[in-house]
Amino acid sequence: MFQSDSQTKLNPGFILPGYAKALMARDRTGYKSFSMPRVVIIEDETNARNNLRRMLTWYCPTVIIVGEAESVSGGLEEIRRHAPEIVFLDIAIKEGTGFDLLAHFPHPGFGVIFTTAFDHFALRAFEFNTIDYLLKPIVPEDLRRAVRKAQMNRSGPLYPEQLGSLMKSVHNSSFEKIALSTSEGLIFLRLKELVRLEAGGSYTTFFFFYGKPVTVARSLREFEKLLPPTKFFRIHQSHLVNLHFVESVLKEDGGYALMEDTSRLPISRRRKDAFIFRLKEMSID
Repeated sequence: MFQSDSQTKLNPGFILPGYAKALMARDRTGYKSFSMPRVVIIEDETNARNNLRRMLTWYCPTVIIVGEAESVSGGLEEIRRHAPEIVFLDIAIKEGTGFDLLAHFPHPGFGVIFTTAFDHFALRAFEFNTIDYLLKPIVPEDLRRAVRKAQMNRSGPLYPEQLGSLMKSVHNSSFEKIALSTSEGLIFLRLKELVRLEAGGSYTTFFFFYGKPVTVARSLREFEKLLPPTKFFRIHQSHLVNLHFVESVLKEDGGYALMEDTSRLPISRRRKDAFIFRLKEMSID
């Protein structure tokens, strides 16, 4: 069993059950090593990470998993330690995003397969930039296809131009839903109904115009990076709001945002001017 981040250890004698013969090829002189692409999985959700590992074991026996991580720093450590040919990279990971991790590799020598729960609008950005992705929940045939493509295209790593264009496209795209991993499983919620997000330590609570709040074990900073900046603004260390649900800005006590769900949220003094400017950009004087 793998462990996450810096605790990830791989037994040198470990061979995936049922695939020992795939590691060696016999010739006249005996056995010689069979070249298997090294894979690192970077995914912060334990169930998703375990599921991807199992699927690779069963459906892609010609690759070998050499490391796993759940955060930006852990992913950097695993990539530098193992020099993989293929990296499975979730977009939303601990300490930031998959984009933050890739920013440390201006000219990566490995292929990247993004794993994402974005809906089809945002996926157009991946397709336009010819970047491989797997949509959660992952389908076996899609996984096989992505691995085959990565194996055939080892000389074609992800270039800075592709990554920059992808980041811009994703942040400007009008994707409709967000996937949240909760104790009950993965749920998909409409962004147009999301009024605000509130930080609570390492947790974030989502408040919708209709329905009950949803709390996830991920920081507000991570969602600030993922959500489109044209629609969401962080008015305070603890509050990120959907600009379309701001009803008014109150001057009392340094400033408050009155939201359409009747919530009253403090505005940071250093963010107040930028917040009002953004609201005016969306309004007709």
